[in-house]
Amino acid sequence: MFSVKPMKPTFRSYLPPVQTDVKKTIEPPIRKLEPKLLRGEIVVNEVNFVKKCMSAENSQDDLWGKLICTNFKVSFIPQEDSSKQKSTLSHLLLGEHDIPLTCLEQVVTVNDAKGKRKVLGSNQKLKFNPTELILYCKDLRIMRFCFQEAGPESAKKVCLAIAHYSHPADLQLLFGFEYRGQRYYESTGALFNGSTGQGGLQTPSFDRPSDWDREIKRTGASEWRVCSINENYAISPSLPEHVVVPVSLADQDLKQYSLFFTDQRIPIWCWSHKNGSALVRMTSINDPQQQRKIDQRIFTAITKSHPQYSDVIKSDLDKCLPSLQDVQSAFIKVRQICVVEPFEESEERWYSSLENSRWLECVRAFLKHSAEVVYHLDGKNVSVVLQEEEDRDLSCVVSSLVQLMLDPHYRSLVGFQALLQKEWVMAGHRFLDRCNHLKKNDKEEAPLFMLFLDCVWQMMNQYPAAFEFTETYLTVLSDSMWIPLFSTFLFNSPKQRAQHLTDFAKSKAIPHGEEQAVFFPPVWKWSQQFSPKDQTLFNNPLYVGKGAACVQNGEVKSFRRSKKFSSSTLRAPTSLRATPTSLWATPTSLWATPTSLRNGLRGAEDPLPRRSSLVSELKPDFSPVKDESPSERFFRDWFCRPADPQGLLLPLLMPSHVVLWKLFFLRWVPEACIPRGGPVTTFHKLSQLVDEIDVLQRQLRQTAAPPGPGAPPGPGAPPADQRRMYFAAFPPNAPPTTLDFLSSSFPFTPVGNLCRSGIHGTPITKFLNGARVWLSTETLDNDAA
Repeated sequence: MFSVKPMKPTFRSYLPPVQTDVKKTIEPPIRKLEPKLLRGEIVVNEVNFVKKCMSAENSQDDLWGKLICTNFKVSFIPQEDSSKQKSTLSHLLLGEHDIPLTCLEQVVTVNDAKGKRKVLGSNQKLKFNPTELILYCKDLRIMRFCFQEAGPESAKKVCLAIAHYSHPADLQLLFGFEYRGQRYYESTGALFNGSTGQGGLQTPSFDRPSDWDREIKRTGASEWRVCSINENYAISPSLPEHVVVPVSLADQDLKQYSLFFTDQRIPIWCWSHKNGSALVRMTSINDPQQQRKIDQRIFTAITKSHPQYSDVIKSDLDKCLPSLQDVQSAFIKVRQICVVEPFEESEERWYSSLENSRWLECVRAFLKHSAEVVYHLDGKNVSVVLQEEEDRDLSCVVSSLVQLMLDPHYRSLVGFQALLQKEWVMAGHRFLDRCNHLKKNDKEEAPLFMLFLDCVWQMMNQYPAAFEFTETYLTVLSDSMWIPLFSTFLFNSPKQRAQHLTDFAKSKAIPHGEEQAVFFPPVWKWSQQFSPKDQTLFNNPLYVGKGAACVQNGEVKSFRRSKKFSSSTLRAPTSLRATPTSLWATPTSLWATPTSLRNGLRGAEDPLPRRSSLVSELKPDFSPVKDESPSERFFRDWFCRPADPQGLLLPLLMPSHVVLWKLFFLRWVPEACIPRGGPVTTFHKLSQLVDEIDVLQRQLRQTAAPPGPGAPPGPGAPPADQRRMYFAAFPPNAPPTTLDFLSSSFPFTPVGNLCRSGIHGTPITKFLNGARVWLSTETLDNDAA
């Protein structure tokens, strides 16, 4: 007999054996994926086993985790923490993978199997099970999530929840109201957010006469007074309760004149030059028959406020500048260029696409017109009235830029915040409509504030020593528009803010008189978003001013720096300034034939040009000096002098000078990021040098101080453990350390937090790697192969 070997089993069970003893069951530890919630924040829907796509080329860096929708944000919680970047601007309200609902531009669901794609709105139905969710954000991010392993019904529900909660039906449904109500009750009604400042340096809110009185005194506007006829918004619903008007105008006359202005907005003072000329804002007059009469009386009063009774010039911004629709169209086009997928497809026509968007033309037009207003105020010593139909959009941009060019106070951090509070928030810029927080009317949306920040960045880029704040500060400010917790960007007017807070207090049964306890704080209270160390990223190491900010223990101090560091080298290179008149000379002159009124009467001048004339390309004009107009001579003389960071600043306006603000527009594009390079490297080195100088100065003060343990530190000396710069200098004997991860988009872009293609493989990369001909992507692929 022979033995038969037993056959191996052909079926293998992959199921674990049934556990009869629960105590003996051993389970691997699983990370509990719980979101970090603010007061009043609740989870409305969630889905597990979601993949966040980090690259369009491969899935090696993709993250697995839970996708959550709350009444405040969309939050993705990864199963494993894969963050590699060390020096990240840590946000106290939002995590690395969080998106505020108000920041969502579009919610797009995709079903790969059926080839369907749907843009979701509020209260819409979804007839297919989504396999992907793509979130297009207003800060130019693109987030992509895949649901292949998630439950189809759960994926559908979370997509519908995100779409629904990102389209609130009413302003009070925004999360900020719930957040403030919860904080009120948890703090027993204490006014914990009443301060509008940062420690020792406060940002005036201009909601009280004393703030306006200080501004009148600071600018020397002795013939102007604070007027309170709009108290309780009795005259105009869009003006603040207190405004500044000429001394010679009585309250009774202003009440009578208000009936003829749009929205009953009486003309308001913005700023006064030391020579006496004033900058004023005014709406259009509804009754054409009354226009000449009202103009004459208003302009006569402005003339009387001038020490030399100088003329008054009126500039019609609606005719001289791009319209809101032009600005919105240009922004949409430049945004499409910067978020196109994949990026390399547009690389070969990048500059032509950028030019065709006309965004930089809009930026140049506003800078140019603002500089022309500066010429009249500073060069001709005449007052200027900015007229716009509603005086709530274009005039906000121009008046702010004019004051930024003329007054160095507004180029400090606190001064800049005061400027925005005065010319945007209190003047009634319609942030709620222009930001389209409720997503109700796309026709009302217009990025006027974003345009202004871009104009400010152009000035900072040309004069880096004249501004106390950095482009990081400007970018953080733009991001803050989409966080519905601050009063600054949430309402259309001071009255709307007051009314909604009163109504909300009633709905929450908050006792009468304590409505201010739920008052939305301004965005200037930066400690709500960032730590003191992160706030030092707002400090410009190159700033040459009377007092630069220093964050110490959460408070802003100041330190002194001499102006002797200022030099003409801080301006553009001499080669760019060889023919300063060419920067301004145009066939229509500098003021573009403004409307001139002497004591309110129109002069015999050419009609105003059409809007397109100021948006056209500036062409050099090499006219002989003898043919110079007074305005051309004014600009030529100024450009021939060394730049004074604490004096008048004028922008360079040739196309080569007005460039794309890369940190804002390209910070999420990996192809545009430079690892360990770019502007952040310069900022890093400058910060270390400034910090080293501060340390040495402190040591010198300590050496010069009288002996004894009770010797006080020198004036303005920071504590030994405090640093003014984010990047501190290394001690001489310190061991070498590895540098933090830096890129040209620092400190915003986390590594891999993008739904984009990789850095390698784009046409420009292949070209730099030795490709012979740069004709098309296909040609470069063949060359690289």
